[in-house]
Order: sequence, then C-alpha cells, then structure tokens
Amino acid sequence: MARFISVVIPNRNGEATIGKCLDAVFSSRYEDFEVIVVDDASEDASIAIIETFPCRLLRLETHSGAARARNLGALHSKGDTLFFTDADCLLQEDTLSIAGKTLAGEGPDVVLGGTYTPIPYDRRFFSVFQSVFINYAETKNADRPDYIATHAMVIDARTFRENNGFAEEFLPILEDVEFSHRLRRAGYRLRMDPQLQVRHIFNFSVLGSLRNALRKSLYWTIYSLARGDLLADSGTASTELKINVGTYALGALLLLLAFSTGRPLFLLFLPLLIAFNLFSNRGLIRALSSTGGPGFAVAATLYYVLAYPAAVGTGALLGALRYLAAAARPRPA
Repeated sequence: MARFISVVIPNRNGEATIGKCLDAVFSSRYEDFEVIVVDDASEDASIAIIETFPCRLLRLETHSGAARARNLGALHSKGDTLFFTDADCLLQEDTLSIAGKTLAGEGPDVVLGGTYTPIPYDRRFFSVFQSVFINYAETKNADRPDYIATHAMVIDARTFRENNGFAEEFLPILEDVEFSHRLRRAGYRLRMDPQLQVRHIFNFSVLGSLRNALRKSLYWTIYSLARGDLLADSGTASTELKINVGTYALGALLLLLAFSTGRPLFLLFLPLLIAFNLFSNRGLIRALSSTGGPGFAVAATLYYVLAYPAAVGTGALLGALRYLAAAARPRPA
C-alpha cells in the first residue's frame, strides 16, 4: 500500500519562487499526497500566489522562523510520511515516488534525505557551482551522512512527532542539522538517496555566492564549537572544504612572509600547498567537470580555491568570535 505523503513547505517572502515550487509539486506522478504551505508572516505577494493552488495554507502572524513553520505544518498534516522541502526548491516528477518507495522499504527507524540536482533551475555560473558543490558534498557518504537537509527530508510522521520536531529556539539556520544529530543519538539511521533530488533556484551572483558562504560558515562554526566537532567531515562542511580554507590561509601567510621579509624562499612551498589542496578536492573537481565540462571545471575550481575560502574563512572567524563573546558573558544567577 502506497504511503500518504504530506509535503510541508515553509514560506517567507517567497513570491519569486513559491509559484514554481508548487507547480513542480503538483506535477508529481505520485498520487497519494497533500501539500501544506506555512507562511511565516510574509510581507510580499506570496499569499495571493499560494491561494491559486489546491494546497492547505497555514499562516503565522509574526515572523517565527522556518523551524516553527515546519513544525506547524507537521502538526496539521494527515500523512504517515512527511516530506520537507523549501519554497525555492522544485521537486522532480518522480521525487515523491522515490521517497515513498524507499522509505517504505526502510521502515520508521530511517530518516531519508535527498539533495540538489547538479544543474539548478537557473544556469548562472555561481548557481551551477553551488548546486554541484552541495550535490557532491551531500552524497559522497550516502550510507552514513552526517545530517539530512530540509530541502529534501523524508521522515515517518510518528518518528517526527515522538522526537519533538525541529528546535525552534535555535540558530537562524541549521535546525535540520541539529535535528539530524538528535535523531542519530536516539538510535535512528540517516540515509541519503542520491536519486532523490530537487532542483534549487539560486540566482547567485558572485556576491550572492560569497555572502551565502560567509553566513553558512558563521553559524556552522558557532554550532560546531558548541558541539566540539569543528573539524568533523559533515556534508557541505566537509574535510575537503576545511582543507581548502586552511591551505588558503597558509598560502596567504607564506605570501605575506615572503614580501615582508624579502625572502622568496617562502614561495617555494606554494606549489606543494596548491597541489595538496587540488588533490584533496579531486572528487569535487571531477563532479564539476562531469557537470559542466573541462572549461567550467577550471573556472569553478579557480573560484573555489581563490575566492570561496576567503568568504568561508571570514565566516568561521566571525562565528568563533561570536561564540567566544557569548561564552564570556556572565550567566544569569
């Protein structure tokens, strides 16, 4: 018997994407599903767009965050399976079929995850880079992922409720990571299905890409320092990315030493450092090449090793400073 799936979508000022998102959901070849959109006090034309679709609309009167919106949607759902996605993600025609079939074969103790298609909805250079980067990072350890992201999270409804859903008093992002870690500690198994994919709408410029990297790194650093696992290989916060940031910082230090001391000997270490970084990130480079061809791979790799680590490193530094400042504050008696 097919599982009845409740698709839960939080929306906050998503007028540019929510219509495309709902079009994609209702184009599904799967039959037994409902769609619940929880609007998080949007101030744009989102509501008028959502009301043109045969979905259930719930509204938060004050801006409360995606975790609260998802929890509310799950509370009012009828399905035995919950499928969480975002208002800027487009399900494929077979996404729900794959989700229902795979989770039915696994049972309620498994939380199933999906990822982005390598090619996003928009074909801009930085959008394609981001989509390939996330697809590669999230699927390289498919049998033992560190977390399941809410752009495509499939979970038994009873399992979700018994574990109290997403933490609402948390960081502005990463509630899916926290929930995944909590589920794993409780004995549930996380599994990533690389065939379970949604197409993301990024519309990234170079500034948008770097701003996103900085913000994600800032909050990830705060969360990881609190957990004591800053160096863990964790999805997009991968060992490869951390090597990329570390070699970037070390390379900058070598350049500074060479020019400040007038000793070019320091520069002799740069080729070894670059070679080590490229070798460590060879899997991502292969993914970039298989998606966009050699020319795209060269350009994307240059961006990844010369600009991207500056944003990630800056975010990590700001996150560490914010974490230390919070830790130094006196606690209320």
